[in-house]
Amino acid sequence: MGTAKRSSTTSKPRSKSEALAIAFPNASPPDYNVAVLDRTLDLLEALARIGPASLAALAESVGCTRTAGFRLLRTLQGRGFAIQDEARGLWRLGARWNVLGRAASEQGALAATAMPILAQLGKATGENVYMRVREGMESQTVAIYQTDPAIRMYSEVGKRGSLHAGSSRILLAFAPEPVQTQLLAQRLNRFTPATRIDPTWIAADLQRIRNRGYLITADEVVAGSVGIAAPVRDATGAVVAVVHISSPSMRMRPPRPRALLPQVIEAANRLSEALGAPLPPSHPEMLHSDTAPKSWQLAPGAMMNLARPHTIFR
Repeated sequence: MGTAKRSSTTSKPRSKSEALAIAFPNASPPDYNVAVLDRTLDLLEALARIGPASLAALAESVGCTRTAGFRLLRTLQGRGFAIQDEARGLWRLGARWNVLGRAASEQGALAATAMPILAQLGKATGENVYMRVREGMESQTVAIYQTDPAIRMYSEVGKRGSLHAGSSRILLAFAPEPVQTQLLAQRLNRFTPATRIDPTWIAADLQRIRNRGYLITADEVVAGSVGIAAPVRDATGAVVAVVHISSPSMRMRPPRPRALLPQVIEAANRLSEALGAPLPPSHPEMLHSDTAPKSWQLAPGAMMNLARPHTIFR
C-alpha cells in the first residue's frame, strides 16, 4: 500500500490579521485609532496654533467638553508637555517639547515626511526637487530628489546658502523681522550678474512674496538655472521650509515655469497638510480675497505674525 508523499515545502503559519485579509479581501482595514489619544493630539495642535489659550477656547477648538479637555491638559501638565498660568488660567505648551523637537530634528523627521512628496513632484515634472529650511542667517538643504542624474546638481544635503538669493528668499520673507533687518544691513554677496543685492529692492520683494505665496527666479545663484518655489507651513501656520524645483533655463523657457507652478504649490501644500497646517486655497491670491475662508483671510502684514520658531519637525 503506497504512502502519500509529504510536500517538500512547509507553509509558514499566518498571523490572525493575514488570515482575515485572505478570508475577507474586500473588508475595510481595521481602525487602530485610539479616541482619547486622538483628542489629546488635537489639544496639543490647538495649543500650538492658538496658545496661550483658555480652557474654554481650547475645548471649543477641538470639539470636546471642558471637563474632558481639563483632564487631558492636567495629564499633559504632569508630564511637562503643557503649562497653566495659574494667575490668568491660560494654557501653553510645556518645555518638554524641546527634547522631542531636538530628537525629531536629529532623526530627520522633516526630510522623511517630505521625501515621498518630493519624489512625486520630481516624477511629475521631470525636474530635480529640493527642500530647504532656515538655520539662523542662512538656508540649509535638508532633502533632495534627483529625477535626472544627467543634470549637474549645485546643492547637496547639508549645504548652506544665502537667504537673499534664489528660492531661499521665501525663507527670508517669512523669517522674524529682526532676522530680515540684520541680514539686509549686511553686505550681500553677488553670485551672478542677476543676483539682487539692493536691500531696498529685496525688502519690497519680501512683501511681494508674502502676498503671492510663491517665487520664480532665474540666474540668481547659478547662471542658467531657473527655480520655482513655494513655502511649507506647520500646524501653527509658520513657514518652516521651502520646496522648489530647479532646472536649466533651456528647459524652462516661458510659459513652462508658470505651467509648473501649480504642481509646486500643490506639493508644498500637501507637505504642509502632513505637518498639520490647515489646507490653504488652491490659489495664493485667495489669501487676500473676500471670498476666501476666514481662516485664510490675512490682514496686511499678518503673514509676518506667522513667522515663529521652528516646531517639533525642526
